[in-house]
Amino acid sequence: MVTRRNFLKTVALTSAGLAAGGTTSVLNAANYKNVAGAGRKINIAYVGIGNRGEQIIGDFERTGMVNVVALCDIDMGAPHTQKVIAKYPKAKQFQDFRQMFDKMGNEIEAVAIATPDHSHFPISMLAISLDKHVYVEKPMARTFHEAELMMDAARRHPNVVTQVGNQGHSEANYFQFKAWQDAGIIKDVTAITAHMNNPRRWHKWDTNIYKYPEMQPTPKTLDWMNWHCAVPYHEYNEKYHLGEWRCWYDYGMGALGDWGAHILDAAHEFLELGLPYEITMQYANGHNDYFFPYSSTILFRFPQRKSMPPVDITWYDGLDNLPPIPAGYGSSKSDANVPTTNQGEVKPTKINPGKIIYSKDLTFKGGSHGSTLSIIPEDKARDMASKLPEVPKSPSNHFENFLLACQGMEKTRSSFELHGPLSQVFSLGVMAQRLNTQLFFDSRTKQITNNEFANAMLAGLPPRKGWEEFYKL
Repeated sequence: MVTRRNFLKTVALTSAGLAAGGTTSVLNAANYKNVAGAGRKINIAYVGIGNRGEQIIGDFERTGMVNVVALCDIDMGAPHTQKVIAKYPKAKQFQDFRQMFDKMGNEIEAVAIATPDHSHFPISMLAISLDKHVYVEKPMARTFHEAELMMDAARRHPNVVTQVGNQGHSEANYFQFKAWQDAGIIKDVTAITAHMNNPRRWHKWDTNIYKYPEMQPTPKTLDWMNWHCAVPYHEYNEKYHLGEWRCWYDYGMGALGDWGAHILDAAHEFLELGLPYEITMQYANGHNDYFFPYSSTILFRFPQRKSMPPVDITWYDGLDNLPPIPAGYGSSKSDANVPTTNQGEVKPTKINPGKIIYSKDLTFKGGSHGSTLSIIPEDKARDMASKLPEVPKSPSNHFENFLLACQGMEKTRSSFELHGPLSQVFSLGVMAQRLNTQLFFDSRTKQITNNEFANAMLAGLPPRKGWEEFYKL
């Protein structure tokens, strides 16, 4: 029989093998159940249970490693929350996450958060302060300062496990990048083109907007006041709700915050990019003061790190804003790992979301989420085929990884401390989008040096009355 001690020894060997890019045995939920002393399920609470929330609840359910003790949503009477409510009739129900933690905090071990971007911060901070493990969908936070506070909270609570929901960090792309880098295939990277060019995140609103949308009747079951959490209150309009909030500066992070983590995560970690020294808005179509442009191009410049050369990342989004395509690029395949949303399916376009990585000797193309890189053009790929190392399989998917970490058996691959700087990169990019300008950033002092307005935006607007406490936890 597999003992707990032998299992932990296997985990240690597996981690060492992955770090070296070698092959390993696979640890996952299936064989986890066979480990003596490891069968206890994690008591989990879900905050945000409709749409994307429903999807990640299903992913956690499939691990067989959770016991659902609480469900929380700002609209527990909405059609999109009823399916999950019906599935877990024994779970206690709440409309306010603060009341949930207050009334049954002792029964909750972990919380999974799938709410709009602007509410990730207060829910996560309260959970960490109560020593609850936290899984939160990306982007981790909406402002630079919020990400800083979340990283600090995680450091001050070392027994709390944190995981950001960029699921590709537990899939093939993550392990391939590391193995290829260790083998010297990926080296001397100088530029990355990242692009999100399908219609999933674009609306058709008037960019001549000069005020917020007119008030509409609020759905009777929706607590619209507390939906806002700490950000400024706006009267209800359907253009803010059910995924549309992504497009508004006050609530979301646009296409960059939504897809950047699925496209740039592995490169940012393994190239040790950290924070940029320059962020320049190079193109904006439909710029306005309220919502994200129809399309934009943003240049991020990162300095030399150790023996690695400086890297320029250029971000392209929008239907009319395709990046330059190198010779021999070939076809662009869609990624089967991309989840659907209430905004519809991802339709094929000329080029699907992904990246092009330029190094001194090789060029790579890749998609989003867990899709792997390939060398282009094809004749160069054929020449390199015999030199490519074997890529280890993931020992656990992203949800298993979080739950195994809650049990002390793995380390999360996208913890707040690891993912936080990338979240801050996106915050800086959004600031450049909003101001439509160039920003110079000092990573030592964490200050913007050429724009006082932008420097103040690092912290964002003061929180609404009653929400200040979350910035002091």
